Amino acid sequence: MCGRSQRPAVLLRGKSPVPDASFRRMHGVMRSTRRSFIKTATAGAIGYAVLRDDAIDRVRAAVTNADGASPASLAGDENFWFQVQQAYDVDRSLTNLNNGGVSPAPRVVLDAMRRHVQFTNQLPSRHLWTVLDPQVETVRGRLANAFGCDAEELAITRNTSEALEICLYGMDLKRGDEVLSTSYDYPRMLNTLRQRALREGIVLKTFPIPTPPDDPKQLLRLFEQNITPKTKIILVSHITYINGQIFPVKSVVELGRRHGIEVIVDGAHAFGHFAFKHADLDCDYYGTSLHKWTSAPIGTGFLYVRKSKIAGLWPLMAGPKPNSDDIRKFEEIGTHPTAPRLAIAEAITFYESIGPDRKEARLRFLRDRWAKRLMRQKGVKLYTSLDPAQSCGIATMSVEGVTGGQLVEHLFKNHRIVVTAIKHEHIDGIRVTPNTYTTLREIDRFCEAMQRVIQDGLPT
Repeated sequence: MCGRSQRPAVLLRGKSPVPDASFRRMHGVMRSTRRSFIKTATAGAIGYAVLRDDAIDRVRAAVTNADGASPASLAGDENFWFQVQQAYDVDRSLTNLNNGGVSPAPRVVLDAMRRHVQFTNQLPSRHLWTVLDPQVETVRGRLANAFGCDAEELAITRNTSEALEICLYGMDLKRGDEVLSTSYDYPRMLNTLRQRALREGIVLKTFPIPTPPDDPKQLLRLFEQNITPKTKIILVSHITYINGQIFPVKSVVELGRRHGIEVIVDGAHAFGHFAFKHADLDCDYYGTSLHKWTSAPIGTGFLYVRKSKIAGLWPLMAGPKPNSDDIRKFEEIGTHPTAPRLAIAEAITFYESIGPDRKEARLRFLRDRWAKRLMRQKGVKLYTSLDPAQSCGIATMSVEGVTGGQLVEHLFKNHRIVVTAIKHEHIDGIRVTPNTYTTLREIDRFCEAMQRVIQDGLPT
């Protein structure tokens, strides 16, 4: 026999083999290891249940502990907002101040979407269409309740653009009919109308707005001054992406009704940003994205159409009954993932747990922390009114002698701070959009970086 000799177990007649001491020691280690493995596995299983994301419960507990404190008093309470911040998996080596483009979702939303995707993938043809798609109706009801409308007036879309293009392409117009909007409305929506102008001969008429205006009534007067007998549609932003200006939507809607003009509201940056209900607008058409301020999955939004208007609005993609009054005709887009739509429910729960009024107050608090500090500096221009009636968490600024593009590049390259450039008419600056997971230290880092640029210019 080659190698080290093996010492065999001693055999006794009529009995099982009796292992020697070294074997007993080895067997003892194996039994101990097995017990440890079982114990660890059991603890892991229990831990998974115990340690699953409890962000919503923690936020609700923080609200309870606030003991009736007003939204304004909680806006600067870092103990309260710490619970909200912990709900997100964000890389704190980066400072994201471009939540207006698209916002990260909290873990509870991502976990929900992951579960639905995995379930779908097990048997797609059945799980997608037979099991999950019917559950979208629950989400429709949740969204309708949050917006303050009937569930039969709300279609779930992929974003604001899809929602508004349903309206902008779905209304019958003839050659020479005018659509009125501002030059500060979103380019994709204006391009939709420009395409209709090229194909059908309609007229897109836009006008500039002051940044900021003296008061919201000034914006209303500009709409009224630009109406003509040929005006058939008004497209108005609830809050413009350029500088966060909130428009007097209800007054514009009333103006349109007096003149027999349909009013379409672009709410891309409004829903989930500040507190309001449909009754505060009383509009007939409203489109929004949910992956911005509501922190829902990317590629989710909704379209509101008043029940009496649904039948007369053509769907963007044809369904079997395009003239029906079923809001679901606007969701005829072919096979699409249901998981993001179902995960909207978790985003709504998270948003409602914080409370719309508390979130609005916090976003203004963060905005004011940087805007009031920097606007006092020489060479800084703020294009956003800090009047609560005219803005919330979005604000746009510029630094004399530095372009917005240069600021974006400098802030990311040297400080890993993300903002977005705004270059439009007489504005060349940056738009800053924090969110509820943003810390005060991150706002202060942004201010410190900007102050060095303001005082010393860009490094060469």
